[in-house]
Amino acid sequence: MELREEVAKRRTFAIISHPDAGKTTLTEKLLLYGGAIVTAGQVAARRRARAATSDWMELERERGISITSTVLQFPYQGYTMNLLDTPGHQDFGEDTYRTLLAADAAVMLIDAARGVEPQTKKLFAICRARRIPLFTFINKMDRPSRDPLELLDELENVLGIGAYPMNWPLGNGETFRGVYDRNSHEVHVFERTHHGAKRAPVTTSDRSDPQIAALVDERTYREFIDQLELLEGAGADFDHGAMLRGDVTPVFFGSAVTNFGVELFLDAFVKMGPPPAPHVDAEQHRIEPTDERFSGFVFKIQANMDPRHRDRIAFVRVCSGKFERDMTVRNVRTGKDVRLTRAMKLFASDRESVDVAFAGDVVGLANPGVFAIGDTLADGEGIRFEPIPAFELEHFSLVRSTDTATYKSFQKGIAQLREEGAIQVFYPYGQTRIEPILAAVGALQFEVVKYRLESEYNVKTVFQTLPYTTARRVRGPSTGSGQAEVGTATLGSSARLVEDWDGNALALFESAWSINLVQQWNPGLTFEPFGASDLAREVPA
Repeated sequence: MELREEVAKRRTFAIISHPDAGKTTLTEKLLLYGGAIVTAGQVAARRRARAATSDWMELERERGISITSTVLQFPYQGYTMNLLDTPGHQDFGEDTYRTLLAADAAVMLIDAARGVEPQTKKLFAICRARRIPLFTFINKMDRPSRDPLELLDELENVLGIGAYPMNWPLGNGETFRGVYDRNSHEVHVFERTHHGAKRAPVTTSDRSDPQIAALVDERTYREFIDQLELLEGAGADFDHGAMLRGDVTPVFFGSAVTNFGVELFLDAFVKMGPPPAPHVDAEQHRIEPTDERFSGFVFKIQANMDPRHRDRIAFVRVCSGKFERDMTVRNVRTGKDVRLTRAMKLFASDRESVDVAFAGDVVGLANPGVFAIGDTLADGEGIRFEPIPAFELEHFSLVRSTDTATYKSFQKGIAQLREEGAIQVFYPYGQTRIEPILAAVGALQFEVVKYRLESEYNVKTVFQTLPYTTARRVRGPSTGSGQAEVGTATLGSSARLVEDWDGNALALFESAWSINLVQQWNPGLTFEPFGASDLAREVPA
């Protein structure tokens, strides 16, 4: 009974958005209303001492962007909220994709002035493919905004998802005063607080109250009432089942920076959001979250979150059963049993020891090199989740250490950053491994690697951009001299033969034309895509 009750209390969700839609600010305000922090720190308010709680890496604080996924767990109204904060920049889409695999729901953040933007389309496509229930928060209503009916229409026409407004804004920009809750039939009027650092005082009233009309000009109030009557005239009821299938998104209007509408959203999410969902393993077995056997998978590895310890943490999504500290589980990839002694609950870069966790929770495990992204951990045998696919690589750079005295630290840094999955590390095929070739989905990854090598490993480096645009795995005949044939492949000047960390052969190409040419020159070899190219394909406009 304990397991079933605890699982039902879990809400595990990610926040997705286009850059600058206000994702980090909304994350902070959810923590503020959840009681996890007392004062919210805004990314934009650099004159203040505090920085964003969810942005733990110094580079994130300097740049004012989220470039890593972060787990933030906090209690709210008797529930355990597991908030998976994701990178906002498109160059870190692979990290976001892996994080969404660990989420049971997603919150899609929309800028009220800009509507649906390119990165939103890509991330929505991932959610749609996995049928993740989606909640929409239309943010920045405190700034000049587009018509709310127009925004709803765009959600439906551009993304192809039904949009059901759960509340409705009173005014926008300087005239934004609150929202009408369509469930309670009350207008929630908010008061601004200094920098939005504290919870916004709120009063409620009927929409026909003269005091509500007095808050805005006559035209704004008349428009507010007319639009509400239009919505009510449509007569459609919210379909919770359609939301759970990913066909309809409940829409909330508000302003994260001023705290307007944040608490209403959080209250609704707790009631409407799904508990942990079943997972299907590689053998198509349905793994229920309430199954007694423990199972989970590693969806993220992060090095040096705590500068005092310089350790590596494996983030594990618990899929079924109960996690207990010191339990022994099987790492299905290696076939070895692992005792989980150093387990922790995470809150950005902060952590505390955890004794128990349940399906839906995310547990941090100290990783001395025994875990890799995609690993299945299970109590016994018979469960193996599908491996997490990689994205196609598009950017390549040669990196070298400028000081031979720090070469060991350089090697250590490259090895540990590779474990995180943000970069791939290649070396010239069959040669001594001295200067690695880094490959990534986005070019900004190289800037992050360079920064982290210097700040975390005390290594200064030089990066040289390479002209390649894609990588292909090279396969030779399975018998006979296949390996020798790979090593003597004819590639020409627009391609290069390399090997990955495990010694497997790959070819780097400058263009699709060069791939076709090399394939003609080497009919005995096959050149297979490195990763999946359609994982983050945009929804067609």
